[in-house]
Amino acid sequence: MTAASTYPPERLEQARDDFLRRYPDYAGTSAVDELRARDYARLERLGHTYLDYTGGGLYAESQIRRHYELLRDHILGNPHSGNPTSLASAALVHQARASVRRFFNASAVDYEVIFTANASGALKLVGESYPFRPGGVFCLTYDNHNSVNGIREFAHVKGATITYVPVREADLRVDEEQLQTVLRGTRTAEDRLFAYPAQSNFSGVHHPLAWVDEAHELGWDVLLDCAAYAPTNPIDLEVLKPDFVPISFYKLFGYPTGVGCLIARREKLAKLRRPWFAGGTITLASVQAEDWYRLAPGATGFEDGTLDYLSLPAITIGLEHLATVGVPTIHRRVSALAGWFLEEARRLRHTNGAPLLKVFGPQDMDRRGATIALYIVNPQGHAYDVYDVETAAADELISVRTGCFCNPGDGEVAHDITRAEMEACFADPTAAVTLMQCQRRIEDTTGKVPNTIRVSLGLASDFADVYRFLTFAEKYRDRRE
Repeated sequence: MTAASTYPPERLEQARDDFLRRYPDYAGTSAVDELRARDYARLERLGHTYLDYTGGGLYAESQIRRHYELLRDHILGNPHSGNPTSLASAALVHQARASVRRFFNASAVDYEVIFTANASGALKLVGESYPFRPGGVFCLTYDNHNSVNGIREFAHVKGATITYVPVREADLRVDEEQLQTVLRGTRTAEDRLFAYPAQSNFSGVHHPLAWVDEAHELGWDVLLDCAAYAPTNPIDLEVLKPDFVPISFYKLFGYPTGVGCLIARREKLAKLRRPWFAGGTITLASVQAEDWYRLAPGATGFEDGTLDYLSLPAITIGLEHLATVGVPTIHRRVSALAGWFLEEARRLRHTNGAPLLKVFGPQDMDRRGATIALYIVNPQGHAYDVYDVETAAADELISVRTGCFCNPGDGEVAHDITRAEMEACFADPTAAVTLMQCQRRIEDTTGKVPNTIRVSLGLASDFADVYRFLTFAEKYRDRRE
């Protein structure tokens, strides 16, 4: 017999009252409830529960309206000219750049803001242009996003050493002893780049921001990936002083989806050497000699072609929208929701006493964000098929994410996937093996499930969202199949 539900829909209000007693700080974020009712009303109107903010933020109706009105009331042309429509576009681009600096407290004296298509594009700029060479080192943690992992290909081709620092299986935190051994033990006159995420997009782990200063003192340049961290945590670059920071704006405020940036310290940007040039990146070029071109200084030399000048005004609008809400407020809100979720996840049990949910990474909110990787497991402790769970959630209009989230390091450690087991997926260099094929092959041969469910909270999240997911998860209690 299936046990009675702990989270029946009719008890939502009672559960919310209990939540507020346990997390009184949440009451101070009521302005977000008003904002959700006003600017994200489509969630209730369409019956959706959105729990994939680390995958992408949600746009506010007011953002779209303001952007539409701006486009309606202006005539904007390619900014690479001096005519009136070009000058109007150039002014809006300048305004967007200033908005980014203001939001992240990145002074124009210290930082350049380079617009890209997304955070991946920003990371590619660093990878292709960093002065890797024999004797140089690229150090990165296991739990980097694949767009950071990909930089190793540039380092490898140029002869630099690539060093990974592992995460611990128990909590998916970086082994700090090994990190210090690498950072302090690498002595070379060549350039060294250290890359790590401020927040893991798999486990939600927050790594120490103090590592930036520690690495600088030891002669390293630092790439701090803030793509998963920035939407729910304040960032002050004048305090942190990382050298390279990639950002995807759609993860902060949903719209537009085709613009990101690289925020780079000027002195470290000067070290980068681009392997090509393009329209917009040069001051002049000639076809009469193969080396006749002059790269434009600063950000312009890294912004290939024509900027998305019609979308960039939406960046200013989105950042103003976030500033109005206040990232500290968002942080308090999602931390309370995630804390309650983790507490309840530990309580959920099958009738035989076995856990219903298995959370990977930190089990509480100590040094972690509101991104939670988990399994729903059966009474014997084996994970229900995550793709089936995702489909069942989708049938109820609940949006979660499954996969490895472009974070193979965390996934391989969390699910105890060995090098030999992964090697089977790469044995044939000519075969185009998909992620799902690799996962199924490992599961069929080892019984391990190299796949995960991710629940992530953000700007418009509320208590009903997390309550509804737990109501959904409870339907798996005592299932045998």
